[in-house]
Amino acid sequence: MADDIPDMRAANLNDWTGGRSIVSIGSNAGAVTLPFQGWKRFKEAFVPELIQRAVAEHPTSVRHIVDPFGGSGTTALAAQFLNILPSTIEVNPYLADLIECKLHPTDASTIGPNLTLLLQEASGLIVDPHAFFGAAPKTFVEPGQGDRWIFGVDLAREAAKLISALDAIQDVEVRRLFRVLIGSVLVDLSNAVISGKGRRYRKGWEKKISMGIDLRHRLISAISVAATDIARYSGQRSTSYNLLRGDSRELVKNFEPFDLAIYSPPYPNSFDYTDVYNIELWALGYLTGTESNRFLRSSTLSSHVQLLRSYQEAPSGSRLLDETLEKLDGAKGKLWNKNIPQMIASYFSEMIALIQDLAKAASPKHRQWLVVGDSRYAGIDISVAQILKELSESRGFAVEQMEAFRSMRSAPQQGGRLDLPETLLVIS
Repeated sequence: MADDIPDMRAANLNDWTGGRSIVSIGSNAGAVTLPFQGWKRFKEAFVPELIQRAVAEHPTSVRHIVDPFGGSGTTALAAQFLNILPSTIEVNPYLADLIECKLHPTDASTIGPNLTLLLQEASGLIVDPHAFFGAAPKTFVEPGQGDRWIFGVDLAREAAKLISALDAIQDVEVRRLFRVLIGSVLVDLSNAVISGKGRRYRKGWEKKISMGIDLRHRLISAISVAATDIARYSGQRSTSYNLLRGDSRELVKNFEPFDLAIYSPPYPNSFDYTDVYNIELWALGYLTGTESNRFLRSSTLSSHVQLLRSYQEAPSGSRLLDETLEKLDGAKGKLWNKNIPQMIASYFSEMIALIQDLAKAASPKHRQWLVVGDSRYAGIDISVAQILKELSESRGFAVEQMEAFRSMRSAPQQGGRLDLPETLLVIS
């Protein structure tokens, strides 16, 4: 058995989580939103308690934890509360900034004066929202295109002024925090919501009118919450971290030796996360045109077919994968996209390569904790956990745990039932 987590580590993380009750390790549903994690609504893959469990069950003392799919920063933030060095990778520049805002020890006392400066600077600006967001899709600002738009003119104008006013803030960390929070509250006021494979217009959005003053009020509230979180937990966690920005398939090779890898890769369900965050990416200037958009999307795992790309051949070593691909090929006439079989093959090729590359960078007694989710196309199940188990074992890895803990709802065309499992794999 592993040594107990030092009392100080457990106390700090338990203070953060508040000893809350969770439905499962893969869902925050029904649980109190944690400080830092409430800054941005996020489709969580697992909860911080999973990191605590992984550290407690590790056969040796854990000094370094890595996560190649940073997302909302759950792994890295929990590691800091456990006084363990975290390293993480995030390809989405908006989410990478969000992670860094959570991990970096910003001086909370500087936030209030800089908020005053931001609002004063924005009030004195005159900005044309159509010109400011000119590089974004045509539906961005009213009148949009085809009688649809994401932001009304008044809201877009205030957003443009606030984003422009960020240049007046000299503190890089505070400026980054404000930029992230502008993106968060701006999306909440937009005419779009996350649904299905991306974003859709809100029901009754035509009658929803958000004004610039609404954005100011929401931003002031969001910044106040963030400042409170930062001040409250100052000194209660480690301030060290490594954040790598870019394609995890390449950057995992740059990790320093680590003891634990805890991560949840994108599921092969055609959910394009760059599309899901495209409003923040365009509004805040992370994307500046079609080329930057395509580059970002091509730097992600082959988990969707929305982008034309070169797919890798299927890896050997899994009979179930071979059978699944054969079924998909036989059902091509029923698939909503002809590239789905190639996408699935490439997904598992990239995943097993990533598992192997992580192992090469790890300490001898390392463990990899993966949270993965199954998918379904034309009634054919993609049993991700079982396929990864077979691929890993064929390459000499041991699968120590395989724990199904939650069911996801399949797409309406696949039955719409809660019958797609999310599974924890522990590989050594």
